Amino acid sequence: MRYQGRITSWKDDKGFGFITPNGGGEPLFVHVSALANRHRRPQGNELVTYEVGHDARGRLQARNVGFVGEHSAPTGGNKSRSPFPPLFALGFLAFVAAMAMLGRLPPIIPGIYVVTSILAFLAYGLDKSAAKRNAWRTKESTLHLFALLGGWPGALAAQRVLRHKSAKTSFQIVFWASVALNCGALGWLLSASGASVLRATLGHSS
Repeated sequence: MRYQGRITSWKDDKGFGFITPNGGGEPLFVHVSALANRHRRPQGNELVTYEVGHDARGRLQARNVGFVGEHSAPTGGNKSRSPFPPLFALGFLAFVAAMAMLGRLPPIIPGIYVVTSILAFLAYGLDKSAAKRNAWRTKESTLHLFALLGGWPGALAAQRVLRHKSAKTSFQIVFWASVALNCGALGWLLSASGASVLRATLGHSS
């Protein structure tokens, strides 16, 4: 059975809010993953329809939430997504590995990308799990730091596989800015001046 209500509270940074049923009653918890339209973020005061379900602790929460006036699709429905981000990440990692094999980059650089990507993926997974449990969240600045340090391929994989942080426009703007900065830093390391500084740094630390 579907009900109708209004999103009277929404915390976009945490990805959840509350729906007040039409006709009154206790506000109902709603998580961003319950939205039928993942590409639209609530601002508050939107009229919605929803189903009622239970979380892992047996508490009531809204499910399959659709904005009134839009055609709702099942929450887990497949939507066409651009293949560019994953292809870009794979191509980038292949490029870094090739540069290391050709001696243009030390082996530690591909290793940094692999390790930080794994850590980024795990951080996204922990953050999504915490969001579902309404527990302590990983700061967005921490997720962006992983991307800046080279973990953005793993972050992209997490956004695709886990469907986390992929629809929030403000997050995506900062994320891609971090990707651009990281790629720019790698380009500098491949230049004569950057390579010189990198050799001096590794030689000094060895």
